[in-house]
Amino acid sequence: MSLGMVAKITSLDATRKRRPHRRWQGSTMAKTILIVDDSAYVRRGLCELFKRESDFEVCGEAENGKEAIDKALALHPDLIVLDLSMPVMNGLDAARVLKDRMPSVPIILFTLYVDSFVKEEAVHAGLSDLVSKSKHISALIAKARGLLYREAA
Repeated sequence: MSLGMVAKITSLDATRKRRPHRRWQGSTMAKTILIVDDSAYVRRGLCELFKRESDFEVCGEAENGKEAIDKALALHPDLIVLDLSMPVMNGLDAARVLKDRMPSVPIILFTLYVDSFVKEEAVHAGLSDLVSKSKHISALIAKARGLLYREAA
């Protein structure tokens, strides 16, 4: 990486303004989300989507299940959005480990592959919900809010 590129990134970071947390249905702080998908394009899109919502803050990203476990244990997110099909460790195997180590953290499986087998495996892995990537993205936001703000509903 060139010095010019480092300077450009540093100046961008310095000029970014952190948006203040706003109240949403009785909550005083934004809920933190860990985004896990092997596609950088999908991760970027989900990060942008959640950043537009005042009640969410993306605390980290991971590109496979193993990295998701490491980051979740370090960052302690309020919610994990997890892809199914990833290299190194798939979403179902990662979810099993995460539910064992962080049982109170809801996990949404966000995947293209939704059938009866995947649904059954998701239940056995302890996933909180499943959202198809083929659905409108508002379905993911609605599921996230439903899981995180149950007491407000």
